[in-house]
Amino acid sequence: MRDGPPLPSASAMYFHSLQFLFFLVLALALYWLKADSKRWRIGVLLLASLAFYAVWSPFPILIFVWCALVDFLTTRGMARWKDRPKVRKALLAVSVVSDLGILCVFKYADMFYETAADLLGLVGVAVRYEPLGLLLPIGLSFVAFQAVSLVVDVYRGQLEPKHSFLDHLTYLLFFPQVVAGPIVRAKDLLARFNETPVLDARAGAEGLFRIATGMVKKLVVADLIATGLVDRVFASPELYTSAECLVATLGYSLELYFDFSAYSDIAIGSAALFGFKIPENFNKPYLAKNIGEFWNRWHVSLSNWLRDYVYFPMGGSRVAFPRLLLNLMVVMTIGGLWHGAGWRFALWGACHGVFLCAMRVFWKLTTPDGRPPKNIGRLRAFCGWALTFFLVVMARVIFRADDLPAAGAMFAQMFELSGGTANVGTPVWIAMALAMVGSLLPHKAWRLCCDGFIRLPVPARAAALVALGLFIRAVGTVEVRPYIYFQF
Repeated sequence: MRDGPPLPSASAMYFHSLQFLFFLVLALALYWLKADSKRWRIGVLLLASLAFYAVWSPFPILIFVWCALVDFLTTRGMARWKDRPKVRKALLAVSVVSDLGILCVFKYADMFYETAADLLGLVGVAVRYEPLGLLLPIGLSFVAFQAVSLVVDVYRGQLEPKHSFLDHLTYLLFFPQVVAGPIVRAKDLLARFNETPVLDARAGAEGLFRIATGMVKKLVVADLIATGLVDRVFASPELYTSAECLVATLGYSLELYFDFSAYSDIAIGSAALFGFKIPENFNKPYLAKNIGEFWNRWHVSLSNWLRDYVYFPMGGSRVAFPRLLLNLMVVMTIGGLWHGAGWRFALWGACHGVFLCAMRVFWKLTTPDGRPPKNIGRLRAFCGWALTFFLVVMARVIFRADDLPAAGAMFAQMFELSGGTANVGTPVWIAMALAMVGSLLPHKAWRLCCDGFIRLPVPARAAALVALGLFIRAVGTVEVRPYIYFQF
């Protein structure tokens, strides 16, 4: 079953490529040439975004233009007919069906088609399944959710649709985050298009530091763990010991975090160089002491989107307890399926739904108001952290495996209880150690590093970045690896 699009070629403009850095410098030079003119700024951003996406695949741009056009017209209609709730609701339905319909067709049509063929075969109706072969546009899941959030915010009266169509299209295709997020709300980006940007020396240095941090996370840590261990073990778990399978499973969780947070770092840093602040996407998720806290720290933009546009409209926590548990299961299953066109993603999301439901039941039985206790001892906090981390890491086997039988084979080999880690090389151990330390260090430590970089004289900063580039080239992997979330 198809989980995602064919991966782009090595010539694609990955964030961790020299092509992107040259492209970014050119876009910045043009943007700040006449930054006091909104028409110029939006023109540069839109052309840069179109050019950036066209390098990946030009055809999907037509799909995004269609989404923007439908949403632009429907939101204008909502503003015009404020006193006609039925008309506004109908316009909302048209827009949401358009956005999510495109997502379902291009991302899930093959999955539903194959599933229907399999189910009909079970009752004796033979249906020959042939993949539709529809192109899955890179970043479609992120663009669709951003589009829906804008329309719903206008419908709720939280956003005035005063922007132009070009503003709308630039918001959807803003190149620093179009391919793999974060999912940006209109109030965080679109509403700032009218503001004349200001970039002081400190903000520029912070942006460069975030980009450099993302490069190190991706090329030195995530890719080394992937090529040195994770890919080989998940491809053939039967060839490795239980200990090596367990290390690879832990390694994948570290790889995924550093890979995805690296993209977010570069996206946030790049946006900052244009004068925009887009929200953080991670907040030390592996420090979470329960599964609910984990989802408040991991892929924050997606968690918040699911909360505001799915969970709350279903009643959230303001419903009877059984309905609350159902809401959690539905939201997490949808969140899992959002990640890929395969039922294993839905199962992975459902597992996290079960974890959240179990947490809620535990609170219901052990606290007077059914809410998490405000003060817990160190031992209980440690046990909560250890259990949460274990559940997250184990569930990632379903997420990473090629299919459910492969996940079963990985679990079977892992619990065979055979020892030995001869296939885990020293570079992998070092990369995993760096990843563990980096994921557990408090924000203050990163802040101190950033402040130290900012205080350096400009020539020293330039020398530090050049030295970092040479270091990455020396220790990084030769293979060009796409970001994991590009397939979602």
